Amino acid sequence: MRVIFMGTPDFALAPLAEIFGRGHEIVAVYTRAPKAAGRRGLELTPSPVHAAAERYGLTVLTPKSFRDPETIEQFRAFEADVAVVVAYGLILPKAALDAPAYGCLNLHGSLLPRWRGAAPIQRAIMAGDRETGVEVMKMEEGLDTGRIAMAEKLTITPDMTAGEAHDRLSVLGADLIGRALAALERGGLQFQPQSEDGVVYAKKIDKAEARVDFAHPASILHNLIRGLSPFPGAFFEMDFGKGFERVKILRSALVDGAGKPGEILDETARVACGEGALRLVEVQRAGRGPVSGEEFLRGARLVPGAILVPAQNAELDAQI
Repeated sequence: MRVIFMGTPDFALAPLAEIFGRGHEIVAVYTRAPKAAGRRGLELTPSPVHAAAERYGLTVLTPKSFRDPETIEQFRAFEADVAVVVAYGLILPKAALDAPAYGCLNLHGSLLPRWRGAAPIQRAIMAGDRETGVEVMKMEEGLDTGRIAMAEKLTITPDMTAGEAHDRLSVLGADLIGRALAALERGGLQFQPQSEDGVVYAKKIDKAEARVDFAHPASILHNLIRGLSPFPGAFFEMDFGKGFERVKILRSALVDGAGKPGEILDETARVACGEGALRLVEVQRAGRGPVSGEEFLRGARLVPGAILVPAQNAELDAQI
């Protein structure tokens, strides 16, 4: 089939490779424009999809939006059978959605209608969901409201991070979109409307949400930490003698323990919370690499009885 692929981050790499490997004719790849990077922000870095598409020798386009009639006309001129959209990042107007012969298929990282929107993987884990998945959806003008064709489920284990779920869902999604295109080519891809019950929106992660307040229950903080790992990373702030420094918690574990919120309970980096306790499994100080919780305590010269500085988190307050 003649396919336009539209995607930007790492999540879209496996689906792109799957479509390319199945021998479909990818007539164009649309992705977000290169971003300034480097210490001075002077180097332009292409998106992961941009770099992969160039390795495959594919045509790459990076429009800033689809509001320009010329952009729509160029999109239509590819005469694609279908467009596959995977975390692209730009809103497509109806003229673009209707341009391919079979429209636009979106690979979405949740079990719709739960977690429509920008951050479905992180939000599912932050909310303590036990299951998520990927679905192939026929795109329409509403936000992730289209009809569903196919789905694959993923169990969220108690210690699974967003990064781990992201990687698993990307692989599951690659296989799913490959099968969906095969069914579409045979004329056998069927679509069902989404349920009107259980709609939940996955808004973008706000930096303020990532602050850890040890006054909250350990279970809620554990979900926050793994839902934001590895990026942007849940954090607390501590004064190590040179002013406050941000410390990311990349992995945690629910453990027994009680004490003042933020109190270090022992050398294994158990920390008391408002209810229960967490063990800091892996942490990262600013400008340094990840280390175990025990290594962090030794390096920071923190001993049992010391208090990790709490910070307010309105998002977590709302969950209690």
